[in-house]
Amino acid sequence: MNRGWMLLLLLPVVLFAGGCPKPPADDASPAQPPATSATDGETASGAGESSAATTPVADEPAPLLEPFNPPALAELDAQVTWEEQPVRDAFEMMREEKQQQPPLVSVDEALSMKNDSRDANEKILSALGQYPASAGDVDYEARFDRCVNFDLNSTNPILYSTTVESELHTLTGLSLFSFDRTFTPFGADDALVSWHVSSDRMFDKVVLRDDLFWSDGQPITAHDVEFTFQTIMNPKVPVPAVRSGVDELKWVKAYDDRTVVFFHKQPLATNVWNILFPVIPRHVYESSLQDDPTLRDSDYHIKLESAPVSGGPYRLKSRVVGQEFVVERREDWYLKDGQEVRRKPYFKEIRFRVIEDPNTALLAINNGQVHDYQMNPEQWTTQTNDADFYKNNTKSSGTEWGFAFIFWNQRTPFFADQRVRQAMSYTLDYKEMLDEICYGIYEPCSGTFHPDSWMAPKPSPQPYQQDLDKAEALLDEAGWTDSDGDGIRDKMVDGRKTDFDFSILLGEGSKTTERIVTLLAENLGQIGITCRPQPIEFTVMLEKARKHEFQALTMGLGAGADPTTSENIYTTNAIKNGRNYASYSNPEVDELFEQGKREFDRAKRAEIYGRIHMLLWEDQPMTWLYNRNAFYGFNKRLRGYTYSPRGPYTYGPGIGSIYMAPE
Repeated sequence: MNRGWMLLLLLPVVLFAGGCPKPPADDASPAQPPATSATDGETASGAGESSAATTPVADEPAPLLEPFNPPALAELDAQVTWEEQPVRDAFEMMREEKQQQPPLVSVDEALSMKNDSRDANEKILSALGQYPASAGDVDYEARFDRCVNFDLNSTNPILYSTTVESELHTLTGLSLFSFDRTFTPFGADDALVSWHVSSDRMFDKVVLRDDLFWSDGQPITAHDVEFTFQTIMNPKVPVPAVRSGVDELKWVKAYDDRTVVFFHKQPLATNVWNILFPVIPRHVYESSLQDDPTLRDSDYHIKLESAPVSGGPYRLKSRVVGQEFVVERREDWYLKDGQEVRRKPYFKEIRFRVIEDPNTALLAINNGQVHDYQMNPEQWTTQTNDADFYKNNTKSSGTEWGFAFIFWNQRTPFFADQRVRQAMSYTLDYKEMLDEICYGIYEPCSGTFHPDSWMAPKPSPQPYQQDLDKAEALLDEAGWTDSDGDGIRDKMVDGRKTDFDFSILLGEGSKTTERIVTLLAENLGQIGITCRPQPIEFTVMLEKARKHEFQALTMGLGAGADPTTSENIYTTNAIKNGRNYASYSNPEVDELFEQGKREFDRAKRAEIYGRIHMLLWEDQPMTWLYNRNAFYGFNKRLRGYTYSPRGPYTYGPGIGSIYMAPE
C-alpha cells in the first residue's frame, strides 16, 4: 500500500501526495492553454515567480539538500531512546475487524438483491465484503479485469502523479509502510522486521527483511532506500508529487544491507508520512540517472517504462499504450525455497483496460469484459437497475473523502481578485447540478476537508447557493462592468479593455463534468461573462496544469492520509514546487500549515486545519462542486471489497482484500 499522497492524486498518489489528480469516474479534470495571449496565464505576472537575479540557471538547479555527515549507527543508538512501532499484517487487521461485523444476509441473498436503498447496500457489503474462510474460497488462477478511464503517464513509481499510477505502484512497488482505515500508520510485515522512532521524533529506524528481491533477482536492500531518497531530492529529477513531504527529511542513511535510518529536519507530527516514499532499484538507475535525470527520455529509460523492475507482489507483464496494461503475480515474491514467506496475492493477473467513454465502460461490465467499474450518477441511478446489469454484477457504494471542483488560475487577470472568485461560486446553479446532473446522489461540498473527517471545522460552512444578484454586485466592486453596452463585462487590464471571456478545461469523455461546465457557462452568460468549455485529454491537462497554462479547469481530488498533504495544493511554496496550479497564496494559510505539522495533539491539530478550511472557503481559490462518494459495479464472483475514505481498494498487498470466488 502507498503513502498518503493520493488526495492530491488529482485519489497516486502520488500523489500522492496529498493526493493525486483524479478524474473521478466520469468526473472532473484539469485544463488547457488559454485561447488568446491577452489572457494567457503564462504571460500574466504570477505570484511565486523568482527574479532573474535569484533564479538558478536551467542546467544547474540549486541543490535541495544541505551537506550532512550521519553519525555511526553505534553512536546514534547510544544517544537515542528508541520506541518500538507496530509492524503488522494488514490482512489480519481487517480479518479481525470483519469478525466483529457478521454478515446481515447470506452471500446468495446478497447476490440476488438489487441495491436500491441504504439498507440493501449495507446488507450487500456485509456479505460480499467478508474475507475468505479458507484457501478453497479463492480462485488463485483468476484474472481480475479492471476498468480505468485514463492511461498511465509513467510506470516509474517516483514519477507518478495520478490515481491510476498510484494503483500500479500498489501492485508492483515496494511498500515499507501501510495504514489502516483510520489512517494510523504501521510497518508492513511483508517488508520489515522492525520499526523504531526516537523519543524526540527526530529519527526513524527500520530493519528490512532479508528475503526481499527485485523482479530481476537482485536483493532489495537499505541502499535502495537511500538511493531513492537521493534521487527524489535531486533537483534535476521532475518528481514534485513524490518530493512533497520527502523534502522535510534531512537525510536517509543505509548503515548496512538491511538497516536504514531516516533523519528529520525537525520533530513534526507529519514525519511518519514523509518516510512513506516509493523505492526504486539502485542497480537499475544509478548509472542512467547521470545521463538522463528525467528518468524517461533516454532509450534506456523508455525501455524501462515498458519493462520496469518490480519490488512488489506483481510485475508489469504487458502494456498497449492507450488501451491496457497487465500485471502478473510474482511467485518469487511470496515463495522462497518452495515455502510461502508472504501471503499469496489473490489474482494471477490483473488487467487494466483503459476505457474513457462511460457508455463503452458500462457495456463492458454488463458483458463481463471487465469486473469492476466506478459509475457516474446517471449510470448508478438509471442505467444499472435491469437484468442486463444484474445478470453478471452487483453494485455497492461507500463514503469517500473526494470532491470535485473548479480551479481559478490567479495568474490571469480574471481571477486574481477574491471577489471575482466568490462571484464565480455564487453564479452556478447548484440545485440543478446536484438534483438533475448528479441525480441526487452527491452531497454539496463546503470545503477541502470532508465533513466526516477529524480535521474539518465543526460546524462546516454552509455550501454556496446560486445568487446572481450577489455575483453581479461582487463583479461590479471588482471593476468588471459592461462599459460599452455589448452585454459582456469588461475591464481595463494593462491599459487595454479586456472582455471577461475565458476558457475552462475539462476531461474528455466526462459527461457529468461536461454538463456541469455547460451549466456554468449558461449561468455566467446571464451575468455578462463568456465561458468557453474546452475538453482535453487528461494527461495533457495535467501537464498544462503543472505549467499554469490555463485560465480555469475542472478536477477531482481524493483523500490524503493526513491533512498536511494538501499543502502541496494550497501553499505559496507549492506554486513552483508542487501542484498549486491555481497560484493561490495566503501567508496565513502557509503559516497554519507549518503549525499543523508541528502540533502533535490531534484536537489542537484539528483546530488548525479547521482554520485553514475556513480561510480557503473565504478565499475561494476553487469553486467546490460536490462531495463525491464511491459508486461501484462489481462482478458477482468478486468478494472482499471494503470501503474507506479512499475507496474500496485499500488493504493488503496487491489489489487489497478483493478476491474472486471459484466458479
